[in-house]
Amino acid sequence: MASYRCPKIKTKLPGPKSKKLIARDERFVSQSYTRAYPAVLSHAHGAYMWDVDGNCYIDFHTGIGVCSTGNCHPKVVEAIKKQAETAVHIPSADFYNEPVGKLAEKLSEIVPGKGRKRTFFSNSGTEAMETGFKLARYNRKRPRTIAFINGFHGRTMGSLSLTCSKETQRKYFAPLVPEVTHVPYAYCYRCPFNLTYPKCDLACVKFIDEEILNKVAPADEVAAIVVEPIQGEGGYVVPPPGYLPRLKALAERYGILLVMDEIQSGMGKTGKMLAMEHWNVTADIVVLAKALASGVPLGACVASKKLMSWEPGAHSTTFGGNPIACAASLATIELIENGLMQNAARMGKYIMRYLEGMMKRYSIIGDIRGKGLMIGIEFVKNRKTKEAAPEMTDQIAYECFRNGLMLLTCGKSVIRFIPPLVISQDTVDQALEIFEKVVKKFQSKKKK
Repeated sequence: MASYRCPKIKTKLPGPKSKKLIARDERFVSQSYTRAYPAVLSHAHGAYMWDVDGNCYIDFHTGIGVCSTGNCHPKVVEAIKKQAETAVHIPSADFYNEPVGKLAEKLSEIVPGKGRKRTFFSNSGTEAMETGFKLARYNRKRPRTIAFINGFHGRTMGSLSLTCSKETQRKYFAPLVPEVTHVPYAYCYRCPFNLTYPKCDLACVKFIDEEILNKVAPADEVAAIVVEPIQGEGGYVVPPPGYLPRLKALAERYGILLVMDEIQSGMGKTGKMLAMEHWNVTADIVVLAKALASGVPLGACVASKKLMSWEPGAHSTTFGGNPIACAASLATIELIENGLMQNAARMGKYIMRYLEGMMKRYSIIGDIRGKGLMIGIEFVKNRKTKEAAPEMTDQIAYECFRNGLMLLTCGKSVIRFIPPLVISQDTVDQALEIFEKVVKKFQSKKKK
């Protein structure tokens, strides 16, 4: 990695080639995409990315949490090439093929829960969530669903009905799928009940039990509770100890299925294969995508044999379970199990220690939270009032980009770190040096 001499910004951003290509893009490509930076990326390896002008960036973005094994990992590339030479497309809806069955067997092994599990494969996270949404209704024959404020589950009409992250994602698309009730998540830094953990005794779960299931969505009409073990787009919000187990117990009490959205938090990022394992929780339905196949489009909905028992034709797909995607996923899982997950835990602790030190030095940092290499840094205008600082957060992220560190924001004013699981300490140190330099600059601006 060191031989790349990265990061290295050679041109004014955007560079001349990028400017030309961006102009064409803006003429012909949908403007609904949220392009964070004016860079036209051309290639990537490991923890580094290059644009068409030759500028090199450290990748703390991983394609929105997709390329967790690093960009173009040789073993994943080899698996893709080998499968592409054999068959590019075999419709899983009509024919059996070995990669689909092999991957489904592996997911049955790694997804927590007793007994054999079955998987429905799709092309993306939002499709996988649509599957889980439908499967819960199919099994429980109940019309209602509970989801969470600040949760993100996708943008197709069903998954969008569960999403409650940003106004722009839902505006003008009503009516959505009816009978979805959104409730507060366990966002302890900004508790919606103005309480403090653990004195609160998880009032957010009590609220669902005593208010929502009694007055808004009768428990015997609720098919599922859909939840992220760590909220992603909502701000990398990590719930407190006991929250997910209490939520699971609540669901079981009323015969409600717990649907766990591990699309962003899964596949080794947090130092465990799935984030819910940090709290020893098993879900009835688990939804996966993003890092599942290291960049090849693949989504999966995993449930017990008993739940995944719908009749042929109840749900299907044309491209889901593509053999190339399945081959990439099998290679990805092997890499995660054989060292990358452990590296995520180790590097995550290293980064958290550094950030905790930064928090002591810079008052614009309000909160640091995360598991493994899924870390959120929340910026505030005032640490005492916790007033969010969205403009400053965007500016910090952009300034990092200008210095060769590619990041993403989330929530109201959070910068997220999602580097690839192959990240080395040397590269982490480079990234943290850039990040602190930029944060220091904005801290100084605040004082003036």
